[in-house]
Amino acid sequence: MGAQRKEAQSLQWFLSESRWDPEEINRRRVELLLEDPASAPNDRGALVIDETGDRKEGKKTAHVGRQYLSSIGKIDNGVVSVSSLWADERVYYPLEVEPYTPAHHFEGGKEDPRFRTKPQIALEVVEAALEVGIPFRAVVADILYGEHRGFRKGLEEKRIPYVLALKPSYAWYRPITEPGTVEEIAQLARWEGPEYTGEWVKLSRTFRDGHTEQWWALEAECRPFGKEKHRRLIVATTDPAELPDLTTWYLLTNMPAPGSLRATESGLEVAEVAEVVRLYSLRSWIEQSYKQVKNSLGWAHYQVRSDLAIRRHWP
Repeated sequence: MGAQRKEAQSLQWFLSESRWDPEEINRRRVELLLEDPASAPNDRGALVIDETGDRKEGKKTAHVGRQYLSSIGKIDNGVVSVSSLWADERVYYPLEVEPYTPAHHFEGGKEDPRFRTKPQIALEVVEAALEVGIPFRAVVADILYGEHRGFRKGLEEKRIPYVLALKPSYAWYRPITEPGTVEEIAQLARWEGPEYTGEWVKLSRTFRDGHTEQWWALEAECRPFGKEKHRRLIVATTDPAELPDLTTWYLLTNMPAPGSLRATESGLEVAEVAEVVRLYSLRSWIEQSYKQVKNSLGWAHYQVRSDLAIRRHWP
């Protein structure tokens, strides 16, 4: 068995029995990134929050359980973690990673004070970035966090700007005569083609390989969202007529619109529609980061069971 080889046994001891602090190692890694002008973060970048899961057999490994695993796109036995990544158009790198522990690991289940949801963990990793002085323009995250009231409230209470995704079906209470989902709002916006764009504005997105794409964006005004409300709804798409699933984003932000009354009251820096779309586009780098750490660095290829050993493997 490969696990019985001398090299494997040495690695097991290094991860499970030796004396070193993975948090201290990660803290020093981040310090070096902050000190190097080539990688130092700036206030135009995004703090991207996401979760990832990988399959693991058995029931003895810390944090393991049947849950949705993004790496395979379905529910299976595995370990899930919540992570943060700093990114701009030049560089990207992971900052923090924290495992999610399913409720069955605790005597009190979800009522146990030690149990934390993924959005609760996400707020903690945002706090960790602030504590070490990581500058960023906004927190950026996908639908899981965009539709979680507690996560949004946690950011808003600390006046942290965000750009979060919503499902097309995201809805609110309203009279039956009014549109009630973000997709319906986008469908009702006037669009007669590139020559008669109505409320849609043209954007040009430039990618790292140099190619550009034409997108369109809408600043929506509806019952819960608007320029003078606490949250704005921005729809970005490659095709306002069809709103294709793969290239349409429904974005929620608390950053005020330029020239709005909220811009003078909120204490947050204003953001044009194009800036909101730019920030959310940086979220793609966390997916690229997962590919690198999993395929090249063996992120999920550990044969240890304890919480400490897993945390030591990840850095």
